[in-house]
Amino acid sequence: MTPIATSERADDTHLDAPLAGPRAVLLMAYGSPRSRAEILPYYTHMRGGRPPSPEAMAELERRYDAIGGSSPLQEITRAQARALEVALQGRRHGDWRVVVGMKHSPPFLEDAVRQLASEGVAAAVGLVLAPHYSRLSIGEYVDRAQAALPAGREVLQLRFVTDWHLDPGYISWLAARVREQVAQLPGPPAAEALIIFTAHSLPARLKETGDPYPDQLAETAAAVAREAGLSNWTTAWQSVAQTGEPWLGPELLDVVRQAARAGSTDLVVCACGFTADHLEILYDLDVEADGLARSLGVAFTRTRSLNDDPRFLGVLAGEVRGAAGKDAPGDAPTAAPPAPRA
Repeated sequence: MTPIATSERADDTHLDAPLAGPRAVLLMAYGSPRSRAEILPYYTHMRGGRPPSPEAMAELERRYDAIGGSSPLQEITRAQARALEVALQGRRHGDWRVVVGMKHSPPFLEDAVRQLASEGVAAAVGLVLAPHYSRLSIGEYVDRAQAALPAGREVLQLRFVTDWHLDPGYISWLAARVREQVAQLPGPPAAEALIIFTAHSLPARLKETGDPYPDQLAETAAAVAREAGLSNWTTAWQSVAQTGEPWLGPELLDVVRQAARAGSTDLVVCACGFTADHLEILYDLDVEADGLARSLGVAFTRTRSLNDDPRFLGVLAGEVRGAAGKDAPGDAPTAAPPAPRA
C-alpha cells in the first residue's frame, strides 16, 4: 500500500504525521446504472458527455437484461461502506464514518468530498475499491477528489490509499477462494485446472509511461499462486472496450480459446481486479466467457467476489488506518480473521 497526501489546506502537516481530528473515509467506486432508465445517462457520463450509438445502447440493454435488468454494484458498495465503518470502529465507536462517492453515477465523488468539507470533517482517507494502481484509473479518482476540495484554507485533509494489490490479507482471501473453487472441480486432478487471474483491461498506451498496472496484476497473481500452491496459472485482461485503440492483452476470451486448443478441460477465473459483482462479472464472466468455454467443451467457473465479506473489509480497514497514521482511532487495528483454507 502506498499512501499519498494531497491538498492539506489547514496546515502543512507532513505526510508521515497522523491525520488529526474527526476522520472519515471517502470510499470510491466506479458506479453503475440502478435501472434500465439509468443505462443511457451512465454510459453518456462514462463517455465524457457523448451518448452511445443506438446500436451500442441496444447491446448494453441486452447485456443488462441478461443479468436481471440492472447491476447490483451500488447496493454492494453501500454494504461495503457499512461493513468498513464497523471494521474501523474497534472498541471506540463514532470515530470513523464512511462516505461513498462514485465516478460515473450518483452519488458522485465530488459531491461526497464537498459534503465532508461542509460538515467540518478534519481529515479523510480516500480509498478506491480497486486493488491495482493505474494513472488511468486510481489516478483519475485522486485528481477528481483533489479538484473538488473547496478553494481557500479549508480544514479537510485528504490522503489516499493508491493500491493494496499485495496486502497479505487480500492475498490470503483470494488464495482461499481459489482453493475453495478448485476443490469443487469434478474429474481430473485439481493440478490440471488452469487458473486465470483477471483485471479490467485499459488502453495499452499506459505502458509507454511506465504505468505499474500490468505489473501489479502479475504480482497479485504470483502471490496468490504461491500461497495457494498453484502450478498451472496465467493472467488475462477482460472487458476490453471498443475505442479504436489497442488495449492490454491477452484478452480473456482469447485465453479461453487457447486453453481449449491446448487441451485444458477445467478453467477457474479469479477476477482479482474487481471487488464486487457487477456487469463485468455477472455478464462478461458468467454469461459470455462461460458460454464460450462450454461451446468449446471446457468447464468454466470462477471464484466468488469479495463483496461485503467482513474479512475483506477488515483488510481495507487496516489499509485505511495505515494511511491515516499510527494513532488512528479504534484502538488496536481490527484484524480480519484468517481466511479458511479449502
